[in-house]
Amino acid sequence: MRRSWVRPLLIAAAAYVLLVAIQGRTDKQAGAALAALAKPGDIVMLSSEVCRYCDQARSWLSEHRVPFSECFIEKDATCADSYRAQQSPGTPTLLVRGERHVGFDPGRITKALSGG
Repeated sequence: MRRSWVRPLLIAAAAYVLLVAIQGRTDKQAGAALAALAKPGDIVMLSSEVCRYCDQARSWLSEHRVPFSECFIEKDATCADSYRAQQSPGTPTLLVRGERHVGFDPGRITKALSGG
């Protein structure tokens, strides 16, 4: 009876490892594509100091060496004014060549930078 669960467990573990490997490769490709398109000044991230999604976006952009600038709405009055002017419902709000994007989605940002 003990053997009956070993095979499904091994199959599930192998599927998980494969999924993680594919996701990592896709993530690298997405990062390379975005880094190739983005120029300094193209991406401005309006962040909050308490936003975990901002932390994740910052980490991803930095890891993939995508040029971006960032300001914090709690610390910078100009940043807070920009955030309010965008009528943003939350952070991170990214301004991609001046166009508002709420939330972080590398594919959407890549599309915006490529003119699509």
